[in-house]
Amino acid sequence: MPSQDRRMPGQSDASVFRIPPYHYLHVLDQTTNVTRLETGPQTFVRKDNEVVLLSPERMVTVPPRHYCVVLNPVLRDENNQVLIDNLGQVRLQHAEDEVRLQQEPFPLYPGEELKVKVTLLAVVSALAALRLNVTRDFTDENNQERKAGDQLLFEGPGTYVPRKEVEVVGQHKAIVIKPNTAIKLRATRETVDRNGKNRVAGEEWMLKKNGAYLPGVYEEVVESCTATFLTDKVAVHVTATQSFTDETGKQRKSGEEYLITVN
Repeated sequence: MPSQDRRMPGQSDASVFRIPPYHYLHVLDQTTNVTRLETGPQTFVRKDNEVVLLSPERMVTVPPRHYCVVLNPVLRDENNQVLIDNLGQVRLQHAEDEVRLQQEPFPLYPGEELKVKVTLLAVVSALAALRLNVTRDFTDENNQERKAGDQLLFEGPGTYVPRKEVEVVGQHKAIVIKPNTAIKLRATRETVDRNGKNRVAGEEWMLKKNGAYLPGVYEEVVESCTATFLTDKVAVHVTATQSFTDETGKQRKSGEEYLITVN
């Protein structure tokens, strides 16, 4: 609750407060020790047993493409009416956050705090993404359960709307794979790559398809590789680091050495 030192100069003993439109103040009833909200436009006359804790302040205005976060938001019923307890004070969701988007100007009820001031929504461009970390369990708009500790990508183009269950931990941009180049990727945990293939943690693979590639949330780029040009006099001596099937369909064993020639 705001302290009394937030009163405006010269109004600590005032009895009449003129509240302009889209302004509000907090009033403490010293008999019941309950703080209530008064909104404008009105002329508020303070009683002898009342103290104005928060002198008239402008309501919070969230314009289009902006948001704010309110700490300890009030509880509302199905008709969006604020719930009042049997003592006459508003009921709060203590230690909770509420993301509020564009709406009519609103006051902060006693106990509510503006945790994040009005801020422009983040616009994610094409071939870019935001890395999000899940801080609490929830079910997303696609009815998929997300567990605390999971990570996910919000891929552009689009406007990212924050939610209280996740936090932004980074931003990624696509990598352009040019002709005669490739990138080596590594899975940081069990995942499914963009080609629908299952990958296990620590597995590495090459991606040679030309164009822009945006690594998945559990993929990391190890290095970028450049092609070696083979001729009838130049070959490449390689050693298999793990068992696999090469591009000719031949099985290669871990530790096997062989030559790659032009033929």
